[in-house]
Parts: sequence; structure tokens; C-alpha cells
Amino acid sequence: METQLNRNIYLDKLIEFKDTDFIKVITGVRRSGKSSILRLFEKYLLSENIDKSQIIFINFEHPDFQNYLNDKSLYEYLLKYTEVSQRYYFLFDEIQEVNAWQKLINGLRVKLDCDIYITGSNANLLSGELSTYLSGRYVEIKVMPLSFKEFFVFKNYNDPTKVDMYYEEYIRNGSFPSVALLNNESIVDDVIKGIYNSIILKDVMLRGNIKDGNLLEKLVAFIFDNIGNSVTSNSIANTLSSNGFKTRNETIDAYLQLLESSFIIYKAKRFNIRGKEHLKSQHKYYCIDIGLRNVSIGRNRGNFGSILENIVYLELIRRGYEVSVGKLDSLEIDFVCTKPNETVYYQVAFDIPHNSNRETSNLLKIPDSYKKVLITANRMATGNIDGIEIIHIIDFLLK
Repeated sequence: METQLNRNIYLDKLIEFKDTDFIKVITGVRRSGKSSILRLFEKYLLSENIDKSQIIFINFEHPDFQNYLNDKSLYEYLLKYTEVSQRYYFLFDEIQEVNAWQKLINGLRVKLDCDIYITGSNANLLSGELSTYLSGRYVEIKVMPLSFKEFFVFKNYNDPTKVDMYYEEYIRNGSFPSVALLNNESIVDDVIKGIYNSIILKDVMLRGNIKDGNLLEKLVAFIFDNIGNSVTSNSIANTLSSNGFKTRNETIDAYLQLLESSFIIYKAKRFNIRGKEHLKSQHKYYCIDIGLRNVSIGRNRGNFGSILENIVYLELIRRGYEVSVGKLDSLEIDFVCTKPNETVYYQVAFDIPHNSNRETSNLLKIPDSYKKVLITANRMATGNIDGIEIIHIIDFLLK
């Protein structure tokens, strides 16, 4: 359990919202550490002298609760173990397994004095009925696999002279906590394949009622092999059809939506920098974990520039930015990153050739004074050119 202690970035958010009227909704890809964070919070409650009888922790994927996967039976079960005069902390793991769980949550709030925390592995958790029943009275905490900084701590690495070697391991094996904790390199791929299969089966095929997974897996492989490339549903459908997997744009759209909802891929929309608006086509997709990509399409399919771009994209999402792909006339800016009072432009280049200004020139043509940064894997190229900070990827990740 001590290895969980290093995800305080998420635990602190739960503590911050403790005993507020908000439902705490923890979302993220399967096996990203949501359950462990919930367990950590349980330990925190106990350390604050909350009696164990006041904490009700349920994992709805556990066999013991298969008879309580609808709102009515679960509500009756919970009322047996609660009293109206007592305050309770409900910690519900993988709540999406419960039919009409939104009604249950709303009923508990009305009936009992309680503080509610839920996790789910599907982005649709926060759509539709939840908003209706809770009227916006929830806060979302987005959990992702390990950042490089967290990976550093999880692996108990403490030799700064070997940081490049640690980074190579990070992009080779990925960032899922259960993978980072392995001491046996020979079983890494098997563990990652197990994670991949559980996401595809439980969070995509079952939820989308997909009977034949061949087309779906070909689509995933296509996306993973085209990280950072602008694509459309039509271009994907044409490519897959030409390879013997006949399909339609509508099918591709539906599958992409399911994959996004399971958090296995992220969509970056294009943003017109001059027009200040998002464009409706030719999005880019990024995968949640490079290890998943490696076992899906093969470790030898190494496009290092695309992998670097994917790593940067995920880190920017972790840092709370809304991340888009910038369009400036005929030029492309890799990432336009915004927060309510902040805008930063990022360009990503695996290498920067000597005396070349191609990567910085795009940034310099942006007609505003917001911060502009170039991230590279070339340590010798770092510094500052015309006010643009050039930073090495590892320094950026450990910042």
C-alpha cells in the first residue's frame, strides 16, 4: 500500500472537497489507479478518527455485489447498514456497473447525512442523467496513469545521472501503476496486454454491444500508428476498407466515440488561431499510454517524433490545460493550451537540426504575445531563441 502514497495530487483534491455538498466523481481509464486513490482516501478518513462503521466502500466489480447492481436492491442493502442519525462516507468504485445508479446517488443524498465519492471508467458517467439528477452538484477529478515525475517516485529511482535511462523505460513500458511496480521485465508485455484487453472488452465492446472485435482492434491499431496525424472518419474508413475491413464512416464515428469514452484515446480538435474558433474536421488522436501502443502495433514501429508528441500532449492534459492543435493559415502549431486566464503555445520536435529555424519560425508568426515553448529530445539544442524557450523533454516532464 505504501506505493500509493505518491499520488497525493489526487488525494489532496478529495481532501479539499471532503464534507462539501458536491458528489466527488473520479474518472479515468481502467487501471489508472482510481481504486487505490479511493482506498487511500479511506485510510485518510480513518486517520481523522472517522469510525469504520461510517465508511462504506463497495467495488461493484467484486462478485460479492453482483446481486446489488440496480438502484433499488442496492438502496435497500445500504439502508440495512445505515442510520438516519449518523453521518456516512460512501466510497463507490466502478459505479457505472449499477443500473440507474444516478437515482441511487440522488436518493442517498435526500435520505441520509452523507458524503459521496464515486469512480468510473467511462466518460459518459458525467453526461445525461447525472447532470439532471444532481443539477451540477458534482466535481470531477480526472485520474491518469503515472506522470514521469510520479513514475520516478514509484520506481524508487534516486540517481539523477540515470534519468535518461528511466525515461527510456517510461516510454518503453508505459505509465500504468501496476506495470511500473513490476520487477520482472519479462512479464511486462503480458500485463500491458491484460490491461488493453480489459479496456477493449469491458469498456468498449460490452458497452457498445460490439460482437466482432476485429474491426475495432484494426481501428485502435490505426489510431496508435497515426499519433499526431490529422485524420477524418472518411480517411480511416477508406484505409481500413482497402485493407479488407469494409466499414462506413458512421461505424468509425461510433467506435471512436466509444474509445474516447473509455479514455483509451483522446481527441485534439484543430483551432484556428486567427479566427479564435475550433474547426470541425481533421482532428488528431493521442493514446492514453505508450505501453498500450507498443503492445498493440509492436515495439519496432517506433516513430519517435510521434511518441514524443504523445508524451507532451498527455502531460499538458495532466496539468489541466484544454489542448488543441493550432492552425495558423497554412502552418500548424502542435498545441494551443488554454486555461481560464492563460494561453501557451507548444511546438514539439524530436530533433532540431543545426542552424534550422523551422520549428521556431511557426511560433514566431503567431500574432500575439502569449508564451511560446519548443520541446525537444535534443539536449544540445536547449536555450532561448528570439524569446522562445527551448526545453528538453525530461526537464519539461520534471518541471
